[in-house]
Amino acid sequence: MNPSTLQLGATILFAAAILHTFLVKVFQGWAKRFPEGSIGENLFHLLGEVEVVFGLWSALLFTFMAFEGGLSSAISYLEGRNFTEPGFVFVILTICSTKPVLDVASLLMRGLASVLPLPRQTAFYFVVLGVGPLIGSFITEPAIMTVLAILLLRHFYGQKLSSGLKYSTIGLLFVNVSIGGTLTPFAAPPVLMVAGKWGWGLSHMLTQFGWKAAVACLVSTTLVVWRHSRELSKLEWNPRASSGKKTSPLLLSLIHLLFLGLVVASAHHMVVFAGIFLFFLGLHTVTQEYQEPLKLREGLLVSFFLGGLVVLGGLQSWWLEPVLSSLSDLALYLGASALTAITDNAALTYLGSQVASLTDTSKYALVAGSVVGGGLTVIANAPNPAGYGILNASFGKEGISPLKLFLAALAPTIIAGVCFWLL
Repeated sequence: MNPSTLQLGATILFAAAILHTFLVKVFQGWAKRFPEGSIGENLFHLLGEVEVVFGLWSALLFTFMAFEGGLSSAISYLEGRNFTEPGFVFVILTICSTKPVLDVASLLMRGLASVLPLPRQTAFYFVVLGVGPLIGSFITEPAIMTVLAILLLRHFYGQKLSSGLKYSTIGLLFVNVSIGGTLTPFAAPPVLMVAGKWGWGLSHMLTQFGWKAAVACLVSTTLVVWRHSRELSKLEWNPRASSGKKTSPLLLSLIHLLFLGLVVASAHHMVVFAGIFLFFLGLHTVTQEYQEPLKLREGLLVSFFLGGLVVLGGLQSWWLEPVLSSLSDLALYLGASALTAITDNAALTYLGSQVASLTDTSKYALVAGSVVGGGLTVIANAPNPAGYGILNASFGKEGISPLKLFLAALAPTIIAGVCFWLL
């Protein structure tokens, strides 16, 4: 490998961004040393927001590229990147966080939970984390992440949970959403990147990935429920926990689901789903009595995070491609699971799709490993920042610890790893 100055510089900045994500707590602590409202306090508070990390470092990369090859070269690079996924995540997150959509999701999951021979709050918890992620295969992973995170916030994180249950829940959520979107070829970003090129259709995904994902989700959720059964059974059960707004009319909920379906159907065409979203904003405005405030800030932060990842990740192929092409199937599977923790799994599978020498088993190992490791960190899977943004405040002033998240997601990751490799 003989990287150019630009490639080497981009990789150094990429590594610095990854290190930054693990240091956000340090910056948050430094912010408290300055008077409230001062420049120092605001600066370190900004550096302590994980959603802005990759955006900030991508700005440094743009500056470096401008000095290295000229401003026009830097602009051309940005124009050559595909920002459809960040835009799609912003739109889908905003629509799925509306009250009519959440009311439907909550109603369906409460109905399923009612048939389980468990206490109501425990049964609902099991359905949200064990079955909910599999729905992501049909409405996309970013959408289901948003729905499930808000349901967890309303019904569980709003109560006094132990730190152990909080981290077990978010770790399980991230892992199950990452693998739960593999029943279809269009819902999980890492699958979407390769399905068309490799000819992976619905039957292939169901037989090679989907049923294994379902087994892993149910096994991991069962173990977490068993581990925290005593605490879960003591929680209050409020089946209509919400903001107090009027219950959404069925027709309005159906219209919201129609908009959601249209956005999902046009996921590859930003100009189309952006126009649909503008019509949706009008609908939201005229039905405010049944709505909650749109989560535009959360969606924009997540989109900014992913956009920065697209910019920084575009210059990492010089070291990723040789690594991927030189590994055995098992090594590739384990390596993809590990690499996913430090780079978005969709970027990883996209780079793998450019390696012509991959065999069918190597292709499976790459994609399976990428989705298995998708819950270990916030940056591992595109929908994770959405869940992070919704639940972060529930973890107190310190927010979500990257190390504790990694440790909490490790057991579900191992279970998923065993299921995808040995079943």
